[in-house]
Amino acid sequence: MPVRQLPIQIVNRIAAGEVVERPASAVKELVENAIDAGAARIDIFTEGGGRRRIAITDDGAGMTRDDLALSVDRHATSKLDDEDLLRIRTLGFRGEALPSIGAVSKLAITTRHASEPHAWALNVDAGTKSDVMPAALTSGTRVEVSDLFYATPARLKFLKTDRTEAEAVREVVRRLAMARPDIAFSLSGEERAPVTWAAALPGAAGRLTRLGDILGADFRASAIEVRSGRDGVSVEGFAAAPSLTRANALGQYLFVNGRPVRDKLILGAVRAAYADYLPRDRHPVVALFVTLDTQEVDANVHPAKTEVRFRNAGLVRALIVHALKEGLAREGKRTAANSDGAAIMAFRPGNMPGSIPRGGWDWRRSPNYPTAPSAYDGGAAPSYAQSFEASGFAEAAQAVFDTGAPTADLRANAMPTGDLLDRPLGAARTQIHETYIVSQTRDGLVVVDQHAAHERIVYERLKAALERNGVQRQILLIPEIVEMDESTVEKLVARADELEKFGLSIESFGPGAVAVRETPSLLGKTDAASLLRDLAEHMAEWDEALPLERRLMHVAATMACHGSVRAGRILKPEEMNALLREMEVTPNSGQCNHGRPTYVELSLADIEKLFGRR
Repeated sequence: MPVRQLPIQIVNRIAAGEVVERPASAVKELVENAIDAGAARIDIFTEGGGRRRIAITDDGAGMTRDDLALSVDRHATSKLDDEDLLRIRTLGFRGEALPSIGAVSKLAITTRHASEPHAWALNVDAGTKSDVMPAALTSGTRVEVSDLFYATPARLKFLKTDRTEAEAVREVVRRLAMARPDIAFSLSGEERAPVTWAAALPGAAGRLTRLGDILGADFRASAIEVRSGRDGVSVEGFAAAPSLTRANALGQYLFVNGRPVRDKLILGAVRAAYADYLPRDRHPVVALFVTLDTQEVDANVHPAKTEVRFRNAGLVRALIVHALKEGLAREGKRTAANSDGAAIMAFRPGNMPGSIPRGGWDWRRSPNYPTAPSAYDGGAAPSYAQSFEASGFAEAAQAVFDTGAPTADLRANAMPTGDLLDRPLGAARTQIHETYIVSQTRDGLVVVDQHAAHERIVYERLKAALERNGVQRQILLIPEIVEMDESTVEKLVARADELEKFGLSIESFGPGAVAVRETPSLLGKTDAASLLRDLAEHMAEWDEALPLERRLMHVAATMACHGSVRAGRILKPEEMNALLREMEVTPNSGQCNHGRPTYVELSLADIEKLFGRR
């Protein structure tokens, strides 16, 4: 078959397959054009998920008659001053969006430039454009796309349901609205209730307002401002406290020079920064904005401009990790119970098992309630006091309070001194269920999970010791032999050098056993067999690409879990107060290294609300 030149209509439709994958892609390109035109307000409307109709109106600069006629030709753009693709300062620059959309749909553009006496309109039908005609429009540009992909039926068959496509459009608009809080957006259509995001004030406060409007009040309440910069690269934004997580990474929004992107490098940096705070199956919610010189980033690596390539990727990753870790350490005392009303709602009487009905108990239904005097008794009805006393109610009521002493009660001692009450975690008052420490503060109370709290303390000590001069170790008088299957033994022995850094010295002891000769001093007396089995399970999930630092932190986390105070251990008053003081000086003590909260704080005002005192 001879080589031949393809017709321009076919070329445009092939290009449209790269740029316009679905209605959301068309919306993205058109909204980006409106942003580049300097719009202060952008209105988006869709029908049929964007399949039947897309209408986008903006109040930007608009186009002149000549610019409008040229805008629907391939590779025609007003966003490049020269041929230097390393100086991209706009969202759109390829000159493919309008001709690609027009090649597979019916496209109508109405626009008015400030220098023109009136507006101009142009239609494109499956790649065939009409003459430019006079039209009526106050200012800006209105673009309407009808019957998307009608000229390419094969692509039309692969679209999802209208609701699914509408949700994809909504996600695109959400990302662009987060990137530009200074612009007002409205999104409406037959598939959804209209939503409007008003323009926000400049600066971090305005950015947080827009993020809260889009991501919800729970993000706004738990958001931590993060900031870092070096060598012309800056990272800003907000990250949710570890108490707010998602089951997937879709809650991570990343922007480079105002452009929404999905970059594996940045996603990996976010995962590394949160590694000490979250369980392995949970993901944080963040919105990060990376700003750098346009020559240091290539935005031309993907037809839809959803990916970028950094010249100094290591610096960008390091800044993201540093910004997130610094922000999380600064707000390390936040817990799930401190950042929302879940703990308060759990204490509501209606939410507690066996709670008293709203109208109170009906004492007449009680088996001890005195019945009315019978007509055959000829006696008067007894008084309430006589009835309760005769039925033994007084003794029974008093016996309700005889439930046994708490496991560690400080009430017998003197009231806690003022200096302890003024400490962030207060003074220990009791231990309940051999697991939770209850402490009193000046204006409330704190409930501490002793195992989770001590786990974080031991973990941070291990990390500090590793950075300082290595973990101190203790030599076992008699090596402990742990039997395992051969494959598990091979995994552990292969990582012996890494375990040695944490003071855990092991060696092979035959085909199915490991000899433990040294253990970390911080762990005290530990169950070596259980520790090694847990380490082997975690190592099975490691990838060779996982950095050594992250592997070492996994080892430290597992060791910290085995070396911490266990639930069920009775603590002395001095031990409880010592644990509280350690928590106050330990970084990130709001969560254990598995992501669980270490304590719950209830203010006196919240407690008074529970009992109707305010």
